[in-house]
Amino acid sequence: MKTAGGNGQEGVNRLSVNREWIMNNIIEVNQLRKTYGTAVAVDDISFEVRKGEIFAIVGPNGAGKTTLVESIMGLRRPDGGSVRILGLDPQTESKALRQRLGIQLQEASLPDYLKVWEALDLFSTFYEQTVPWEQLLAQWGLSEKRNSRFKNLSGGQKQRLFIALALLNDPEIVFLDELTTGLDPQARRATWEMVKSIREQGKTVILVTHFMDEAEILADRIAIVDQGKVVALDTPQALIQGLKAGSSIRFSSANGFDAALLRQVDGVTEVSQQEQQVIIRGNGPLLFRIAAALNEQAFMPTDLRMEQADLEDVFLALTGRKIRI
Repeated sequence: MKTAGGNGQEGVNRLSVNREWIMNNIIEVNQLRKTYGTAVAVDDISFEVRKGEIFAIVGPNGAGKTTLVESIMGLRRPDGGSVRILGLDPQTESKALRQRLGIQLQEASLPDYLKVWEALDLFSTFYEQTVPWEQLLAQWGLSEKRNSRFKNLSGGQKQRLFIALALLNDPEIVFLDELTTGLDPQARRATWEMVKSIREQGKTVILVTHFMDEAEILADRIAIVDQGKVVALDTPQALIQGLKAGSSIRFSSANGFDAALLRQVDGVTEVSQQEQQVIIRGNGPLLFRIAAALNEQAFMPTDLRMEQADLEDVFLALTGRKIRI
């Protein structure tokens, strides 16, 4: 039998754990709902975002991602549910909240003839406290472009400017909406490094994207949204492992090679052939076993490779279709 003192200490410990859990949840969304006439854009969505993480919201265009995020930030008024950001209600305490948020929206733009330094100088007047914008110019590689007009910037330079503008007030939470849409592969990867550096500054990042590879590389946790609902939420690794899709091996086949022989290999669950490509799916050390079986047949293709399941496969399994861009 426990003594009264023991129960009291247990209650204190439990209260401390609960307080720590609440403090670590920097955003709390509960049964959020937003409709436009008969169309349901956000359908009773609930989740929490932890302090210091990159939290990705992914899904195809039209899935409700942007409406969800704009409702969370207070830019749209939801029809139901509740949101707390940093303990504040974005609908009734928006003025105080926006001093603590950094926001880069999907449709962001600036006047063509506005110079880079002028944009930063102008936006700095919107906040009660800011970091020196000259510092941001250097940090985001824009010092040489300080006198360039917005219309003359490349796509990657414009994105760096929007990130710098979002960081002017030294925010605790940064919202990045479709940050890399329209960028070439090199600019996309450079932008990914910028996102990582924001988190390394101790900030929480909400990343909205329809690029599954982007979310898989950057995010600590991912909410997959489709048709206004969160259909899955976990770490990238857990989402992929939960698919239990195993591995697949792919190689080019020579004329006369009988791929059916590989069905007898231990761990193989499926063998298919598409034109000149052989695809084997299965579990365990599949690549080693297939290579050994091919060696026994005196056939070793030069393009033998293993492909792991990714978030695109998770989305396909959850929704029954490829992601719509």
